[in-house]
Amino acid sequence: MRRLGIITVVSPTLLSSTPSFTRTLSLTLQSPLRNHRLTNSITFLKSRSLASFSSSSAAYLPALDYEFPSTKGSVATRDDDNKKVILKGMTYASLQEWVESHGFRPGQAMMLWKRLYKDNIWAQNVDQLEGLNKDFKRMISEHAEFGALSFKDVRSASDGTRKILFTLDDGLVIETVVIPCDRGRTTVCVSSQVGCAMNCQFCYTGRMGLKRNLTAAEIVEQAVYARRLLSDEVGSITNVVFMGMGEPFHNIDNVIKAANIMVDENGLHFSPRKVTVSTSGLVPQLKRFLRESNCALAVSLNATTDEVRNWIMPINRKYKLSLLLETLREELNSMHKYKVLFEYVMLAGVNDSMEDARRLVELVQGIPCKINLIQFNPHSGSQFIQTDEDKMIKFRNVLAEGGCTVLMRFSRGNDQMAACGQLGMLGAIQAPVMRVPEQFRTALKASA
Repeated sequence: MRRLGIITVVSPTLLSSTPSFTRTLSLTLQSPLRNHRLTNSITFLKSRSLASFSSSSAAYLPALDYEFPSTKGSVATRDDDNKKVILKGMTYASLQEWVESHGFRPGQAMMLWKRLYKDNIWAQNVDQLEGLNKDFKRMISEHAEFGALSFKDVRSASDGTRKILFTLDDGLVIETVVIPCDRGRTTVCVSSQVGCAMNCQFCYTGRMGLKRNLTAAEIVEQAVYARRLLSDEVGSITNVVFMGMGEPFHNIDNVIKAANIMVDENGLHFSPRKVTVSTSGLVPQLKRFLRESNCALAVSLNATTDEVRNWIMPINRKYKLSLLLETLREELNSMHKYKVLFEYVMLAGVNDSMEDARRLVELVQGIPCKINLIQFNPHSGSQFIQTDEDKMIKFRNVLAEGGCTVLMRFSRGNDQMAACGQLGMLGAIQAPVMRVPEQFRTALKASA
């Protein structure tokens, strides 16, 4: 999980003033549609059965080659006695088509859309659709449902961060975080999956493994619910980051669809530059995102060599650093004033040396970017320890001297397991711990 917290910015000109063997398993996954199941062929690249997932010596590469059925152009429904659409699972074009199919005017679709997303209404039921005529409201009541999430709990951290727990129709639980900032910005961090298949070694969510993808409705409603539930307490929610549970590009159809709904000017109306989608580096999906979405991109880098990244982020075994970075150079070359945000979780004795800093400067040459140094947040079963703040500052200064724009993100919501890398609930089956390269074993022993 990757999440936004307190940020300090340093540019070069300001430096002087600053002191996660192939086997295919057929799994039947419960969808959020009642009495409806999605059967997905999931490819796990590992050397032993799923039952031995928790073995500390197992080699594992994230599941990358399965596909969930596409949701493009479709209308999300629930299988009740009569099929009901889920309103927040539709783009405006789909909503208008659905409204017209029931004999109502397109203008009424816009009125409904605005009551779902605009003017501080954020309607959750038909009684909150003020101004709509009775026949239209009756049709909606008979043929539609408003959302896909059930509120479970909200937990407040000592620094004002809130973690919201939602229950899905199949009983699974996801977590959403709202992070207030004293500079007038409040960010909602949304989840895109239940669990995650990437198995990044520093991430608690990655230890869960992947349960299933979230639908577009389940993603969008996290942002809607956050606004409805917490706007009076924390102020206007201005930013969205897809840095909660899951790898967004592993669920790219629904993520792009949800992001488009969020930035619709007649809907939630977030600025595209204030909606950031983060990825561990799925190269084909990264290309698609940059070509189909105008939202911001963050790439979780976290290492300056393939050896280290292969260990802490097994996705690197499929998409090497050189391929990832060259793809970004090529794609961003033709994009005007677009910068990628590189996220770099600092792990003591692993990726935080001054040599790493100098390599990082070289790696990002020719890529319009900012670099976000992130304080590691410990969790149960973690092998790693935090880089101390003084060393983070020295690392930052090397980057700034090399011409990079650098940001520093410190822990938010740590006392409620709401911080970067801490979301989720572990089950009986967990993703394996990767074998630690010899040269880093001493550093990890210090964390025991």
